Amino acid sequence: MRTVLLLRSVLFVCLVASAALASDDCDKRSVRPVLLSEHPDNATHRVYVKGQIVTTLRFEKPVDSNKTKMIGWEGRLEPLAVVRNKVLLEPLHDLNDDEGIPLVVTLVDGTEVPFLLRPPDRKGWSWTDQQVDVFENRESYAAMHAALREALKKNAALTEENQRYRKEETSEDHALAALLASGAVAQTPFVIADHFSGKDETTEIDATVFQGKDKVAVVFKLKNLDSEQAWSMKTARLVTKGSGQERAVAVRATVREITPGGSGVVALVVDGSAFIEDGALTSLFLEIYRHDGMRQAFVQLDPTLMTR
Repeated sequence: MRTVLLLRSVLFVCLVASAALASDDCDKRSVRPVLLSEHPDNATHRVYVKGQIVTTLRFEKPVDSNKTKMIGWEGRLEPLAVVRNKVLLEPLHDLNDDEGIPLVVTLVDGTEVPFLLRPPDRKGWSWTDQQVDVFENRESYAAMHAALREALKKNAALTEENQRYRKEETSEDHALAALLASGAVAQTPFVIADHFSGKDETTEIDATVFQGKDKVAVVFKLKNLDSEQAWSMKTARLVTKGSGQERAVAVRATVREITPGGSGVVALVVDGSAFIEDGALTSLFLEIYRHDGMRQAFVQLDPTLMTR
């Protein structure tokens, strides 16, 4: 079910639980190394695959196509293809959360490498493998280079995250978002501009838009109607209406994830500078994406909301 609400005096549009709208930007696809000798006690390596996306397993040695087999793949994947030292996998559709398809890749020297094909975690804690580079000898130059590249990528991600956290600690907008999320509206400069609500099969949303001096805020109160799956926000995006340029938005949530039947609050604060594009005021699109990458809510914010 999709709920569309056009509010009264300003340009707001909210699509609540628009499950048919997937964001490709939210799909995490990766190229990662697997070192076979790194975890000898954990011989079966997981590979995360997604419907209609090709995943490539790349080995240092040629693969024996006659001895490389999947079990129970019929109706779930295209027949696997072997091209020299590569194995190509393409699911026909997304695998169910509890599905796992065994795969054994046999190299021409007789080495067998077992894998388990799994769907990405719905909570967004894993990724879709675009390519997996498999190294038998972790001391080889290629393996060491791949491991170094992976370590540098993780270090860069941690550095970026730490910088963001430090910036948020001293950010006025993040402090305001935290107050709004906790319900302490009276301690902020905001007043209510409008209110809207809606729900689909898994989520109920009650949202309030606030206006303030050179700032706008939106507070989402969410109830998880799903009986099994926890709800969490994967990302929030703020872009200009005309060119789609991304803008900064301060976000605070009362809980990291909302358990089945539970409730939580997500508050977002937008600075007035975000409404300026090429020297003129423009409207903004605020989008909330949930754990599975689907767009949960969409709000158009008009610059007339700001008070001066």
